[in-house]
Order: sequence, then structure tokens, then C-alpha cells
Amino acid sequence: MLKSARSAKMPNPGRESRKTSSRKHKSKKRKLSSSSPSSTTSSRSSSHSSTDSSSDSTKLLEKLQKQRQKQVEDRKRQKEVMKATETPEEKRLRRLKKKEAKERRRKERMGWDNDYLHYTNTDNPFGDGNILSTFVWSKKLGKEGLLGVGREELEMRNRHKQEENKRELEKVKKRRQERELERQQREEEMTMLQRGKEAAQLEQWARQEDQFHLEQARLRSRIRIQDGRAKPIDLLAKYINAEEEVDAVEMHEPYTYLRGLQVKDLEDLIEDIKVYKELERGKNLDYWNDITVIVEDELHKLRKLERTEYEVAVGRREGIHESVAKDVTSIFKGKTATQLEALQLQIQAKITGKPEGVDIGYWESLLSQLKAHMARARLRDRHQENLRKKLEVLIAEQGVARTETEAEGSQAQESEPLTKQDEPSTSAAIEKNENSQSEDDEETNVADDLLSESFREYELGGYSPVYVTYSQLEPGTIVTLEDDDNQRLEYARQQVLSTGRKIQNVMTSEEQAMHREARKGMGSDEAQFSVESSLEAQIYLWSDKYRPRKPRYFNRVHTGFEWNKYNQTHYDMDNPPPKIVQGYKFNIFYPDLIDKNTTPEYFLTPCADNKDFAILRFHAGPPYEDIAFKIVNREWEYSYKRGFRCQFHNNIFQLWFHFKRYRYRR
Repeated sequence: MLKSARSAKMPNPGRESRKTSSRKHKSKKRKLSSSSPSSTTSSRSSSHSSTDSSSDSTKLLEKLQKQRQKQVEDRKRQKEVMKATETPEEKRLRRLKKKEAKERRRKERMGWDNDYLHYTNTDNPFGDGNILSTFVWSKKLGKEGLLGVGREELEMRNRHKQEENKRELEKVKKRRQERELERQQREEEMTMLQRGKEAAQLEQWARQEDQFHLEQARLRSRIRIQDGRAKPIDLLAKYINAEEEVDAVEMHEPYTYLRGLQVKDLEDLIEDIKVYKELERGKNLDYWNDITVIVEDELHKLRKLERTEYEVAVGRREGIHESVAKDVTSIFKGKTATQLEALQLQIQAKITGKPEGVDIGYWESLLSQLKAHMARARLRDRHQENLRKKLEVLIAEQGVARTETEAEGSQAQESEPLTKQDEPSTSAAIEKNENSQSEDDEETNVADDLLSESFREYELGGYSPVYVTYSQLEPGTIVTLEDDDNQRLEYARQQVLSTGRKIQNVMTSEEQAMHREARKGMGSDEAQFSVESSLEAQIYLWSDKYRPRKPRYFNRVHTGFEWNKYNQTHYDMDNPPPKIVQGYKFNIFYPDLIDKNTTPEYFLTPCADNKDFAILRFHAGPPYEDIAFKIVNREWEYSYKRGFRCQFHNNIFQLWFHFKRYRYRR
């Protein structure tokens, strides 16, 4: 009864609020109706539609609210059922999870990161037993005047400070990332610059390598030319190199070296020309292109001769009969390059015009042959121009020499025969060359002028040796009789004719026997060693009696490798280690030694600049000078079982030795 009375007397705030809201709503409606009577009629239709829509929305809201209430009630019911049916262990786990979730939310409000959320008072890497409680620095708070501030405000301050620290850390991380990005960009730029430098260096190395290969090819050409086994490419390369040299003069056109070549030789020549074009990097491209055209034309002619009858029948599209070929050659012969170019334009115009009754195949084959003749004409013009330039240089040099000889020895000019005045002068020769009608005549005239100038200068200079008497000769001078010299020269000529190679030197029978003796027992692991070392100028007491001369020698160097642990680890028999010097064999020839009872001696002196090498000097006596060689400075094996030999036998001083092998021992 008391409860009901109290409830009756106590005001209900919900009801009062609803009443006040309804009153306000009614007053608003009255004000609207009184203020706008004229608009009531116009808004009746819209009010019906708005009331319908509002009623639908309220119904929908009420429905959704009922569904939510039902879901809440269902969850509560399920929760109550779960609580009623759960075991004590499940209840304890549920409360622990709830407590952990509550603690996690509290830590998040305090500003803890995800890395620290799993820390507890007993499990943390800091060994802090009060890590979950907030540390209060009382002295700092007292210094800052915050002792009277509540706990929540302090936590809020700490939270703000942590957020500021986080933002500052983010800024620091961002700046660090920017610096790393800039550093990465700088490294990429440096890498690109380094790549550019390396590319330039590689390009320079490639050019140097090509230049080295070109020099090696020229050296091989010179060696083959000196040995009398020159190939066509050697002569062609020598011709183009002679244009840059002042003293070298080539009297014949370069295409004359192609005469007498077979198909195989011409094919090899084309490949050699490609190699030279690649190595020279377009330096003499026009010259090599003209040579290639001529070689291909000669190759085409030879292949045409080797064809069978069937191939000739198939290849009749060339259009030129053998009886007409001579007339065609006569048309092209004797014409300059400009005339042949004009003829080429006429033939091309005739082919492109295609008039009736014109044999197109004939004119096309004529045009193909014209290219070879144009190449020959260009080379011929170039050859004549080079001869003119060389002649002008010779005239300029000889003009200066002529003035000096005229000032010094006018008597020599008076003693010349009168026939020399009738020789054609250089200016007359040049005028004759310019007025000549054919290129062959010009070449012959230029060659005659060069020969005449050379003969004139030879006779003016008096280059013949001066005769002397026996009393004017120095003691110890070796005199060769004319008959002996002729016999030796005839023998050398016979050797050249029989072998086709140039004889470098002619040895006597005694020297040949010494060489055969020194070559005995030479194996594949030995190579000839003939690099002398220069000695200081020495004055011998017997030089006034005998002419000092160097002795002949035949030396060998023994090379190989040792199968030590390192070489066995890093190499095998298929890929052997690099060879090293293991010993030397010196054979010095003294056939004309005056005192043969005195054995020649040797002296070993380490190099002052490099202790790894030494100078081995041999001393014998008159009439031989000392001779020295630079060898590896290592300890020698003096046991005869190891191959050591030091003897003077049959006018041969032999010094054979091997180096000691150092073995590793623990």
C-alpha cells in the first residue's frame, strides 16, 4: 500500500515530458492554422501524402525496434541458459576473459601499443612486478605543481604525451625513410655514373684490343713478306700502309697483286679483307670496298670458267657472248673514273627507259662489269695521285740537297758527262705525265722519272765505298776475299731458290755442328731462350790486337709445373696450372778462342732493382766479349743426378742447371 501510494504521489517524468511535447505540438498547429489560413486548402493534398509516408516510416521503425528488442532478449536468454548450464571451470575461464578484455581496453585508453598489451606483472621482459599499475613520479609532479591533480587527469596528460611522442616518432621514421630514399637515389645515380665510366672504359679497351689485333696482323704480314711467303692480303695491307709513310713507294697498282690467284685464294682474300675492315673501323673503307669489288669480279670470272655446260645454259642471262667480251673490255679500257661514272648513268637511263628492241640482260651484265672497271679506275687514280705526292716530296728534299752539294762540290758537277744534261728534268716529266693520254703511259713515265732522279742523286753523292790498303786496316780485322763472298752469296741464293724462304744467316759447317750438338735431347717442355741482357761498355786490353765480337749461343729454358697440394686442389690434367721456370741450359760457342786451355767462367749477380731476377754473365777471353742473360734468381741444384752440368768441350761451354724444389713439411 505504501509503495502504491508513493508511486501514485511521485510524478512520472516520462509522462510529463510527453504531455509537454503534445501541448507544444498542438500550439504549433494552432499557430500555423491561424497564421496561414489561405494555405490550408493548398496543403491538404500534400499533408495526406506526408501523413501516409510518416505512418509507414513509424511502422517500420517500430518493427525494427521490436526485432532489436527480441534479439536482445534472445541473447539475454541464451546467456542465462549458458550461465545456468556451465561448469565451474567454464565460469572461471569466462570471467578471466572478461577481465582480460576489460584490462585490454584500459591499456588502450592509457596508450599502450599492441606490442605491450600481452605483458603482465609476472611475464614481461623488464622484470617489473608493477608494470600494470601506473607509475607516479611524486617529486616531478610536485615540481610541476600537479600534486593536487586527479588520477584521471594525470592519465589523460600521459596519454596526450604518449600520442605526441608517437607523432614525433612517426615524423622521425618518415624523415629516416626520406633519407634512405635519397641515399638510394644517390647510390643509383652513382651506379649509373659508374656504369657509364665502365662502358667508356670497356669501349676504350675494345678499341685498344682492335688496335692490338691490327698491329699483330700487320706484324704477321711483315714477317710473311720478309720470309718470302707473302699472301695477297699482306701485299694489299702493305700498299695502303705505304701511303702514310714518306719513304715507302709502291710502283704498281694494288689490283695487280690479284693476278694468278685461284678460287680458294680469292675466297680467303675476301675473308681477310673483312677482318681488316673490322679492325681498321672504316679507316680505309673506300680502298677495301674497291678491292672487294675487284676480287668478287675475278672470282665470278673463275667460277664462270669452271661451270659445267648445264650451268652455262642456265646462266645465259649474263647476255654477253665471248666474241663480244673483248669489245666490251675495249670500251671500258683507258677511261677515267669520271668517264666511267658518266657511262654508268647512260646505261642506267637506258635500262630504266625500257625502249623497244633493247636487250635488257646485255645492259645489266654490262653494268655489273662496269662496277669492277670503276673500282680499278678509282684505284688507278689514287695510285697516280700518291706517286705525284711522293715525287713532290722527293723533289723538295732533293732540291735542298742539290743546293748544298752545289755549294760544297762544284768540281764533281763539272766532271759529269755531258749525256746527263740530256736527261729529262722533273718539271718536264711532270708536264709529260699531265699531257699523256692513257693511265698506263703516265705510270711508266712517273716510274722512269723516279729512277732517273735516283740515278742522278746516286752519281752526285758518290756512294761507292772507298778503297783502302792493308796497312790502313786495324789489327784483328777479318778480311773476306771476293771469291769466298761470292761462294757464300751463291749458296744463299740457291737455298732461297730451293726452299722459297729467306735465309736469315749463313753458318759455317762447324757452327752448324755446334748447333746440332746443342739441340740434342731437347724436349717438348723446353723452349729456346735468346734474350740477352745489356752490359756496361768494357774496354779490353787485347782490343788493339783482335776485333771483339759476341759469341754465338743456343740456350734453352726448362718450364713445367709442380703437383703440390694447391695445384692438386685447384687444377687437373685437363686444366693444368700455369708453367713456371724450372731451369736453364746454356750452350755458348767459342770456336775461335785463342787460349783454349783456359775454361770460360760465369758470374751470377742479383739485380739491384728486383731481387727475384739475376744477371748471368759469361767470360771466356779474346777475341770474345762478355755476354749476359737475365734469369730467375733461385737456388740451384748442383747434383749431377739433378742434371747439373758445367763443362767446356768441343769449343762449347755448357752450363745446365735446375732449381731446387721446396717441399712443405710439418
